[in-house]
Amino acid sequence: MKKTLITGATGGLGSNVVNFLKEKTGVENIAVLVRDENSALSKQYANEGIEVRIGDYNNLESLENAFTGIQTLYFVSGSDVKNRLQQHKNVIDTAKKSGINHILYTSTVRKNESDSAPLASVVGSHKQTEDWIKASGITYTILRHNLYAEVINMFIGDKDQLLQTKAVYLPTGNGLTAFVPRKDFAEAEATILSNPTNYQNNTLEFNGSEKISFSEIAKKISEIVKEPIAYISPEITEFEAKMNEIGLPKPIIELLSTFSLGIADEEFDQESNDLETVLGRRTISISEYLKSTYK
Repeated sequence: MKKTLITGATGGLGSNVVNFLKEKTGVENIAVLVRDENSALSKQYANEGIEVRIGDYNNLESLENAFTGIQTLYFVSGSDVKNRLQQHKNVIDTAKKSGINHILYTSTVRKNESDSAPLASVVGSHKQTEDWIKASGITYTILRHNLYAEVINMFIGDKDQLLQTKAVYLPTGNGLTAFVPRKDFAEAEATILSNPTNYQNNTLEFNGSEKISFSEIAKKISEIVKEPIAYISPEITEFEAKMNEIGLPKPIIELLSTFSLGIADEEFDQESNDLETVLGRRTISISEYLKSTYK
């Protein structure tokens, strides 16, 4: 196997991809991109014999050094939405300059690509990045992710919070989402990285095996915690006013509102079974995920 560089290697997704990929190939075939070589996880990688490369999406010189001799790039999308487009352009331009053969990019599922869509700011940057990758001439695999199951507890709070409020309070209406636990994304993408030629110039849509609403999630959590948890879907103005009243920071309120409206608009109600095909099984059930989170 030729050298593969995993970006975002100290994050939740990237670190899981590294762990699964270690089971499929020798550590000498893996390199990781980190910003802090002194972090605990960076030191762990080095101790395991994985090559640690220092780089930052904002720093072209660091990317040029990090991409030297890399054949396959696992490109985790940036989390800095404000600066994401320029960061992504830096990565793609440097990948082309460095002679990288294959880019695997973590994008997002979507239905509505219009500027008026609730998720326009998110979808727009992913769509532009996909277009840049395709225009670069580099072999690509676009990995369009549905929502992580982990965002459920981020959106509605932990067990103690729910037992206090006794309600899931989100303006998601009756929208369904095919949530995917992070480990399922990572396992599938490590499988692809172990033999990327099978997925050349493909766009895959990675959805969970079941679709669920937050109303159903509230019912499942009620059964787990043995307390009634209601589901309330307020109007967006009421929701934002309430979140502001309890002191949530504005960026968090904007994030919750954006994704809640996207869910209500059925942006994440997706059908593709590409993820099941790569995994060779169904994804971890939401019931199982919720039990492990709220037990």
